[in-house]
Amino acid sequence: MKIGTFEVWPPVVLAPMAGITNIGFRTLCREQGGGLFVSEMITSRALVERVPLTFQMIRFGPEERPRSIQLYGVDPAIVGKAARMVAEEDLADHIDLNFGCPVPKVTRRGGGSALPYKRNLLRAILREAVANAGPLPVTIKMRKGIDDDHLTYLDAGRIAAEEGVAAVALHARTAKQHYGGTADWDAVKRLKDAVPEIPVLGNGDIWTADDALRMVAETGCDGVVVGRGCLGRPWLFRDLDLAFGGSPERTRPTLGEVAATMVRHAELLCEVIGSEPHGLADFRKHVGWYLKGFVVGAETRRALTTVSSLAEMRERAAELDRDQPWPAEADGPRGKSGERAKVMLPHGWLDDPDDMTVPGADAEDATSGG
Repeated sequence: MKIGTFEVWPPVVLAPMAGITNIGFRTLCREQGGGLFVSEMITSRALVERVPLTFQMIRFGPEERPRSIQLYGVDPAIVGKAARMVAEEDLADHIDLNFGCPVPKVTRRGGGSALPYKRNLLRAILREAVANAGPLPVTIKMRKGIDDDHLTYLDAGRIAAEEGVAAVALHARTAKQHYGGTADWDAVKRLKDAVPEIPVLGNGDIWTADDALRMVAETGCDGVVVGRGCLGRPWLFRDLDLAFGGSPERTRPTLGEVAATMVRHAELLCEVIGSEPHGLADFRKHVGWYLKGFVVGAETRRALTTVSSLAEMRERAAELDRDQPWPAEADGPRGKSGERAKVMLPHGWLDDPDDMTVPGADAEDATSGG
């Protein structure tokens, strides 16, 4: 798969996930297999205003090539300035734009998956991003639309292709679905048919490497985006490497092997954050994902989430039943799911899809994410 001048093999992208895809997690996944590994989402306004935390979030490791950054923005001028900064200051090699976030605090201000409904505003943002990114490829990630009555992905895909976007990724759910229900892979096929001139990547319900192969076969998409499927399973990237290379081999780690990966993950987070207590606190949310399906007592799980040093982490991990085999039930969905009753939108947002009014600055604050 080619994105701009970059050859991406296997044709796999790690989806940006807030609080997850920091340099530590990206390093862990890269150690398992190849692909394109994207940073956590950052706001274009925070980048332009040089917020210190934002610059911490876009650090990359010495081996990360290409360096991929995801920007979120609602104002064409600000997005353009951010893209120019990334290019001129050599902050990254690839820019991805987020138009898929379904989190209420984002959509209620006109951002994320709400924005493509304003097709002229979308076009203006993409035009500014591409024009200011120079030689850097610009891609977008989006959803099908706001809900089944307000689908936007086909128009958005065509606009992206017309404005010089290098690739489009579709999470085949609406904002209303959030992470519930089943991803509509047929939508990925329809998008590929609509914009055959650029790569289309499919996202949604890829829990195993075989799911990825099936999505490509069924939709004709050029590659896949993996998000929740790799939570607690960074070795999924090894499986994807094997699968796209034609190998039937798949990783089925024992609990001992999972424990070793947990320790490695915790070590990387402590190194990146620069503090064992803070790194281990950040690791807590990963414990349940790693142990899903394994027979591990509640007290042991609690102990692993309350360690205060890496030495203690290693001790607790060593107490796990190292020979316990990989449980079949661990292959299924992970992370929160469930539909929303409604999508939060600005007042009158659906009245005029051609309206070019730019959402206010509060739609792009440093805490936006999802």
